[in-house]
Amino acid sequence: MPLEMKVPSPGESITEVEIASWLVADGDYVEKDQAIAEVDSDKATLELPAEASGIITLKAEEGDTVAVGEVVCIIDTDAKKPGGDKEEASKEKKEDDSKKLEAKKQTPSKPSTPNQEQDKKTYATGSPSPAAKKILDEKGMSSKEIKGSGRDGRITKSDAVSAAPSMGTPGSGSRGSERKKLSMLRRKVAERLVSAKNETAMLTTFNEVDMTAIFELRNQYKEQFKEKHGVGLGFMSFFTLAVVRALELYPDVNSMIDGDYMITYDFKDISIAVSGPKGLMVPVIRNAENLSFRGVEDEVKRLAIRARDGQITVDEMTGGTFTISNGGVFGSMLSTPIINPPQSAILGMHNIVERAIVRDGGIVVAPVMYVALSYDHRIIDGRESVGFLVAVKEALENPEELLMNNNVKHALEL
Repeated sequence: MPLEMKVPSPGESITEVEIASWLVADGDYVEKDQAIAEVDSDKATLELPAEASGIITLKAEEGDTVAVGEVVCIIDTDAKKPGGDKEEASKEKKEDDSKKLEAKKQTPSKPSTPNQEQDKKTYATGSPSPAAKKILDEKGMSSKEIKGSGRDGRITKSDAVSAAPSMGTPGSGSRGSERKKLSMLRRKVAERLVSAKNETAMLTTFNEVDMTAIFELRNQYKEQFKEKHGVGLGFMSFFTLAVVRALELYPDVNSMIDGDYMITYDFKDISIAVSGPKGLMVPVIRNAENLSFRGVEDEVKRLAIRARDGQITVDEMTGGTFTISNGGVFGSMLSTPIINPPQSAILGMHNIVERAIVRDGGIVVAPVMYVALSYDHRIIDGRESVGFLVAVKEALENPEELLMNNNVKHALEL
């Protein structure tokens, strides 16, 4: 009997999705739970599994926007799986192809009529003289672009000189283009970014962090940490816990604006921007204030793997009271990150570079990272924003005291 497959609801607030791509063709036999399509919502890309085995008939095309609950395909569950007839059909096709090839060989081909124009061509046709070749090489031109005026069509020096392209003349390289529709997720990200720029009073403040103390702790304990917990001791745990501490000191940064009201949260759900196969994704570390270094690293690894494999869910990206974005993994030295609405602030991390700094009255070389805090000036004033970023800097430069309570092994659970 035919089974109608309808679009399931990917999340509470999602009413429609877009068929990003069909993974099967119309008329294919599909197995139950086999991924048959990828669908885009405005929050994530999800796979659509077959609800039963059978022959599939597609009712929507790639790029179509369909409502949740709408039928997108029909599966004939009574259809039998193709099997033994395939080999016989393949054998017959090979025999038929062999007969056609043999018949083609026996058919006499018509002698071609010589082309008088081609007869005039020689090895010299279109070939530049040594002097002409040098000029063309200097100008970055190909001999194929020039018609020679010399004997038998040879390209002369004067041909090369006079054939110099004028300003704006396209070169010999590729000049193709491609028009491709943005995915629903990418369009929603673009919409939210423009909205954040247009609807918030966004400002950015900067600072620099001496990463020496963190480097020393990681060099000393990273092997023990990984051996015991099965996960690396990265920078994200230090930054996440430094942000949690700073949010405790400056709760306005952990707030959102709602019309004429400001909502302040007593929990810290930290969104972390990660790059996935479909673009930027922002999964959330829930209640980061309750996590240890190990807890943060476990959660960062879990979410990053799920985002990379396209398994992240809408629920895992919903919410968040503050965002951390690490452009440093791509080599960014400095940037002004855009607020992730409806949040009111975002911390941008950047690459770590050895720089000359002043320490204890002397110049030393140290690993330094520039950090940036973009914030909504409507509810966060300069005192809170600057104070928050300074608090993050202080915790990162003195993690043993401010993040580990002067007990490194206990903080790392070693």
